[in-house]
Amino acid sequence: MPRSLILFLLILIGGLAGFGLLRWLVILASPPPENLGVRDGRLAACPNNYNCVSTSETGEQWAIDPIPYSGDTAVARQRILAILADAPRVTVLTADADYIHAKFRTFLWGFVDDVEFQFDEAAGLIYFRSAGRLGYGDMGMNRARMEAIRAAWSG
Repeated sequence: MPRSLILFLLILIGGLAGFGLLRWLVILASPPPENLGVRDGRLAACPNNYNCVSTSETGEQWAIDPIPYSGDTAVARQRILAILADAPRVTVLTADADYIHAKFRTFLWGFVDDVEFQFDEAAGLIYFRSAGRLGYGDMGMNRARMEAIRAAWSG
């Protein structure tokens, strides 16, 4: 085997091992936030950064409209769970009667975004929040994800 090929393979293996270590460190450095869930009838506010969208926010960079629904909450809940089941790299962590918490992982680095849904049958609305555990920005991924979920709901 040519020496340059051996050197290339060693560099490649070392790089992959280093990448794996960095990815592992990212995962360890992102425990779930303590403010998840419904408190006082609402989902948590977004932190003061740009990797979150929420239906309970009013600021332009964070605010997003809830998803309207009619009928039984159990049916709406099952429909959201089906949409999540079709999404890549998602794990549903909690699926209560009126609340869902799912964890999305980014493809390359494994960054975690927490996505929560709160069902309000009286108002006929699904409130939601999508927020990254680490970092300051997300290049619009949380908003894009929730708009994709809205489109799947409407589709």
